[in-house]
Amino acid sequence: MADIEVKRITIHELVQLQKIGRQTFQDTFSDSNSEENMKTYLAEKFSSEKLTSELNNKDSEFYFATLDNNVIGYLKVNFGDSQTELKDNKALEIERIYVSKEFHGKKVGQLLYDKAIEIARQKNTEYVWLGVWEENLRALSFYRKNGFVEFDKHIFKLGNDEQTDIMMKLKLAN
Repeated sequence: MADIEVKRITIHELVQLQKIGRQTFQDTFSDSNSEENMKTYLAEKFSSEKLTSELNNKDSEFYFATLDNNVIGYLKVNFGDSQTELKDNKALEIERIYVSKEFHGKKVGQLLYDKAIEIARQKNTEYVWLGVWEENLRALSFYRKNGFVEFDKHIFKLGNDEQTDIMMKLKLAN
């Protein structure tokens, strides 16, 4: 298999981001959510306006994983005030790591995750945190394997459905 590249993306790649974002979210969650709730969420969270403002936000960064110039996954990290919850300047939030279905189990998620940890270290953050849907066992086991521990729960709304996310963090050694 050729080398998978991880690179930071800009506003010029908005359309690819929208495509991979919608596709991977749909693949991951459509079986366990109503079509209506999925439609609403995808329309809101992956609208051009929303993604434009996120891409232009200095406290958020997006990265693509590409193979032969095809986008096969992406990462979104947040710092400072753009974090969805804690807003701790000593922390980095991994908001999203998604990989195309056909590349599951091929270490793409691990590469994106490693990139997030590298960014956290460059920024001298003390810990990395994230929220994972309690029923996403695959993701929970991935983060536990990487040393994350649970510290809280919060409600994530998908359309009119309230779901519980498990919040996890990883303390970085200095």
